[in-house]
Amino acid sequence: MKKAIWNDVVLAESDETIVIEGNQYFPPSSIKKEFFSETSTHSTCPWKGEASYYTIEVDGQKNVDAAWFYKQPKEKASEIKDYVAFWKGVKVEG
Repeated sequence: MKKAIWNDVVLAESDETIVIEGNQYFPPSSIKKEFFSETSTHSTCPWKGEASYYTIEVDGQKNVDAAWFYKQPKEKASEIKDYVAFWKGVKVEG
């Protein structure tokens, strides 16, 4: 079971993550949505497409753009549509 943890709070938990380029992508159903708010930030991956970002907030502390996902990934990355990956100090364990 993989867990994404920040500030001692489990943000996501799943045994059905997908690993791409060393990142664990968590299914959308495994995300504890109360900690996530979508931002206006976007970036582009040549083969996955345009990524969107979430800011994570736990106990009043914000971690801006600490998670990303693909709303409409390119065909080669279609398996990770809406799956969420983490960085910026979010630990993935398990």
